[in-house]
Amino acid sequence: MLATHTNGDRPAGALQPGTPVIDCRGVHKRYHLAEETVHALRGVDLVIPEPGFYAIMGASGSGKSTLMHLLAALDTPDEGSVRIAGRELAQLSDSELTLFRRKQIGIVFQQFNLIPTLTAIQNVELPGMLAGEDAGTLRARAKELMAALGVGHREGHRPDALSGGEQQRVAIARALLFRPPLILADEPTGNLDSKSSDRLWRLLGDVAREQKTTIVMVTHEPAAAVHCRRVYVLQDGRVKGVMEVEGLDVGGVAARYQHLVAAS
Repeated sequence: MLATHTNGDRPAGALQPGTPVIDCRGVHKRYHLAEETVHALRGVDLVIPEPGFYAIMGASGSGKSTLMHLLAALDTPDEGSVRIAGRELAQLSDSELTLFRRKQIGIVFQQFNLIPTLTAIQNVELPGMLAGEDAGTLRARAKELMAALGVGHREGHRPDALSGGEQQRVAIARALLFRPPLILADEPTGNLDSKSSDRLWRLLGDVAREQKTTIVMVTHEPAAAVHCRRVYVLQDGRVKGVMEVEGLDVGGVAARYQHLVAAS
């Protein structure tokens, strides 16, 4: 479906062999609200050693959104270490973090976050334009991605002329622009109907496999998690367990999730 790269070289975001995409150790995060302290993460250890499609699953308040913000380099832990693609995020300056987020991490939001005044292909190109990349190279890469994701015929349309599923595919193309080793998807089908959601989950699995990238999706839905390779279950700010999904259907994922969260 998608070409991993076109010139025989290592993709821009490729990892050195043996380097985990995600390596979190002893991560704590607290928020101070008025006179109350909320301990959102309580010593999270999370290591994802190789590319694939993974899920972080948990109920509201489990800490999954907080963990997603740390993985996206949008926040810092109070304790512990967060390494993404071999880089310790705490050691990066603000300017280095900005560049790191742009080139090494793609983010797919529930709300799509497309610029309404830009066409679909301009939205895909936008991160590269902000980085000062060559316009011709950007246009070729954007066309390649949009065609591979089934929205090449919509490249001249603005977001309000696209369906929800088409908008999300454009957002995925944008996230793939720099061939990052990590793509984070925050409840990516929250604004889609069930049929479009199922197509998108399958697409994310294809992208992870064919791009040899790591996609981590935050979700609370067994129907989403069943498409993943492995599910990390969060409860009360801790990784409660890890679920291997191969061979499970939606009911099996739901039952195993309930077993994990109910265990003492």
